[in-house]
Amino acid sequence: MRLLPHSLFGRSLLLIALLILLGQLGSALLVRRLIVEPRLELIATGAVRNATALRASLSSLPPVQREAFVAQFNRQVLGGRNVADDIAPPAPLLPLERDFARRLAARLAGDGLELRWLRKAGGGPVLRLRLEGEALWLALPGILPERLFTGTWLLASLGAGLLALAGALVIQRRLNRPLARVVQAAECLGRGGEPEPLAEDGPEETASLSRSFNRLRDSLARNERERALMLAGLSHDLRTPLAKLSLGVEILAGRDEPEVAASLRRSIAEMDALVGQFLDFARDSREEPAVVGELDVLAREVAAAYADHGQPLQLELGAPLPVRMHPAALRRALTNLLENAWRHGRPPVRLRSGMDSDSAWLEVIDSGAGLGGVSGDELKQAFRRGENARGGAPGAGLGLAIAERIAREHGGSLELSEQPGPGLRARINLPLRNG
Repeated sequence: MRLLPHSLFGRSLLLIALLILLGQLGSALLVRRLIVEPRLELIATGAVRNATALRASLSSLPPVQREAFVAQFNRQVLGGRNVADDIAPPAPLLPLERDFARRLAARLAGDGLELRWLRKAGGGPVLRLRLEGEALWLALPGILPERLFTGTWLLASLGAGLLALAGALVIQRRLNRPLARVVQAAECLGRGGEPEPLAEDGPEETASLSRSFNRLRDSLARNERERALMLAGLSHDLRTPLAKLSLGVEILAGRDEPEVAASLRRSIAEMDALVGQFLDFARDSREEPAVVGELDVLAREVAAAYADHGQPLQLELGAPLPVRMHPAALRRALTNLLENAWRHGRPPVRLRSGMDSDSAWLEVIDSGAGLGGVSGDELKQAFRRGENARGGAPGAGLGLAIAERIAREHGGSLELSEQPGPGLRARINLPLRNG
């Protein structure tokens, strides 16, 4: 199985080539059975009749004339050459010669005739007759085709095989193009993009596949819009009672219950943060105009904002080249990663930027417990709470999902991996081709 091509195109082409080869071999077998073997049978029968007639003629001649007759006969057949000079020593015959010699020898058995073969002067059988103790050689060349398959037959077979292979190649490529488009669209959909609708033309099978994919694409887009609309509407509606609660807390603050007011403020702040995450998750970063900017500048601004709130970051910059991005969305993604690091990890927290050969990146590194035995793909799932994996701090479980979505909407990705030491590395990769 390792020798088989990995692609459907390669396997189909190999199968077609094998079928063509088997067809040609079958045609050759039919030609041999229906044409060549009956022809050999007919030639062998004629050769035996000629040999019998020659032997009868030689028997009727006086002994002194036989040798002269045979010499004259052989000279006419061989063009003046001597039979004794052209008779080959015993050697393996070609398949056609061996088959013909076997048929001829079976018919000459018991007639006192010995069969040999000429290798020169065109080739062919030579009969040795013994008459009254005298050995006479009679050449019978030119009665057997030199080759089983002529050049014309081989060229016709090769041409037919190549035409069939070329036709199969064209058909297979026409089938493979729609499949390749479906694969590309599925990969784009898997990365969180919105592929263009597939053309629903061509054969019915591929057209049906394209229609099914387009329906799936439209259904997923519709579900995504409905979910975003629901989250946005719910979050917006919650902001009003939160504002009323905040007003009530401020009224209570002037009374003799400061502890109750402080607890309410903390609860309202947590609820407001959760509502903000819902809104961020429902928001599409591509609605914001894309600009060309530097990741170093963005990282420096975010670090300054955290320093103002008493959360200093270790800043390591290394991405000076401009990148095409949605700055507000990318800031939200970076903020979610930093909040995740402060909430679930331990200080110090590092914010780094850098560039590779084909991408630029921003990464947040904390000094906490790392993944805690949970895979990065699981942590990036929406509404996945991190308490089991990373310390049990409260949250909606949307921070990493928001960061991953924003990275995918930029054509990049979010990678989660553990540090060589303690801690988790969360890296946003952005392709430079968008720059």
